[in-house]
Amino acid sequence: MGLHFIRNDLSIDFVGMRKISYIVSIVLILAGFASLAIKGGPRYGIDFSGGATVQIKFASPVSDEHLKKSLEGSDLPGLTIQQYGSDTSYLLRISTVKETSTGITKAVNDALSANLKGVGYEIQRLEMVGPKVGADLRSQALEAMYYATLLIAVYVSGRFERRWFSAACMAGVLGGAIFGLGWLGIDKSWLVLVAIVLTVILCWRLKLVFALGAIVSILHDVLITVGLFSIMNKEFDLTIIAALLTIVGYSLNDTIIVYDRIRENLRGDFVSPFSAIINRSINQTLSRTILTSGTTLLVISALLIWGGGIIFDFALVMFIGVLVGTASSMFVASPVLLAFGDDISRHDPTKADKRPRDADGRIAAQV
Repeated sequence: MGLHFIRNDLSIDFVGMRKISYIVSIVLILAGFASLAIKGGPRYGIDFSGGATVQIKFASPVSDEHLKKSLEGSDLPGLTIQQYGSDTSYLLRISTVKETSTGITKAVNDALSANLKGVGYEIQRLEMVGPKVGADLRSQALEAMYYATLLIAVYVSGRFERRWFSAACMAGVLGGAIFGLGWLGIDKSWLVLVAIVLTVILCWRLKLVFALGAIVSILHDVLITVGLFSIMNKEFDLTIIAALLTIVGYSLNDTIIVYDRIRENLRGDFVSPFSAIINRSINQTLSRTILTSGTTLLVISALLIWGGGIIFDFALVMFIGVLVGTASSMFVASPVLLAFGDDISRHDPTKADKRPRDADGRIAAQV
């Protein structure tokens, strides 16, 4: 007999709370957009903007002002200084690279040796990315996230609606258009943004209802996470993109668990309103959702506290994303189905699933 942290007979009205959740989500998304607009877009790290990063560790604490004055006149354009994990470790960011790595190292050493005499230090890391490479990486990162979304649309449509062909045609046309127009030299960043809007519209017009719910949920999670990260004035780099892609996968997994239960309940219940079936399905999977999210957040919390500065931002994005993704599977992805309840084909009552079920609604002996 399994261990249950939450009773199986809960009847929380998740669908009834959807308007409140929509308001909260819209406020968070608009706040993120406002932050991005005020700051002129995301604050890109050197992976996307180009430049150089130098990590220095001192033998004893050095104040920000003292370090900044020590590096004045060192011919390091666009220099910014940030404490990194402790009061003895710093990151120097240089916006424009006019020197080789050797030249940058020499400039930093000369300035520190002349102005911080008697303070031991070590240059632990030096990273350089050209502006053209940074722009290419930024474009490729957006492409990767969009192609992942397209594949998700195909998978969800095929699994839950048996509409592999329609979804595959949509994905093929949109993906091919991005590749072809990008090959002609059109900025892929704008292409991806337009393609995302077209994907949502096509899923709605083609009545790929489950795919639409999954995509809206994913967009919801990514937009809120990116917005909160911008509000906290954090940098976006390849590590953050990796975290966002992980969040997309996590959110999809949680959404599919709920969708599976909705599909099972639809097969055996031809009387209850669709809203009641959605509520029942979310309640039946709530224990698993909370247990999975809770254990994941425990691990991420350990990374936040003890992981160090190098992976702190990655862990922070993951922490926000898991919280938002867990909520979206209950308050966004599932209620979206309610708006298209009449378009979700139910199985013939004569073919209802008659297999015995456990107390929580799962098919008996189902893992």
